[in-house]
Amino acid sequence: MAKVQITTAACGAVEVEEKDILTFPHGVPGFDNLHRFILVQPDPEIPFSYLQAVDEPELAFVVANPFTFFRDYEFDLSAADQIDLEVEREDQLLVFVILTIGDNLQEATANLFAPIVINWELKQGKQIALYDAAYTTKHRLIPADAKDVAAKGRG
Repeated sequence: MAKVQITTAACGAVEVEEKDILTFPHGVPGFDNLHRFILVQPDPEIPFSYLQAVDEPELAFVVANPFTFFRDYEFDLSAADQIDLEVEREDQLLVFVILTIGDNLQEATANLFAPIVINWELKQGKQIALYDAAYTTKHRLIPADAKDVAAKGRG
């Protein structure tokens, strides 16, 4: 299998097999011209990864499995999205959400409104807007009350 070296801003040069490059036929909203990405997980102990643009080394999204942080998160994949992703079985799919970390992990948020759904078998992905759901682009990873409890515990 052919290997490709990809330069990343966060992790330096990484080597991946060509077959592991993900294709986003429609790009990602705001980056419609970028169609090829890889998932880079710098540390298996940390629940965050990078969705790294293959052709733009400076562009990587911090992503996470939403179910790690939001156990009740759910949505239905529309028939059109299922066709776009060529879904035959639910176990073909991986779901990620883009995180906004900023300067402080305590303030980090997840975009539950527009998850990234990947057909891992076909290496095809799509960011999907959930217009019919009550999700927003800024759900806190660490609830404010949990942050307050942690701060009081240090006092």
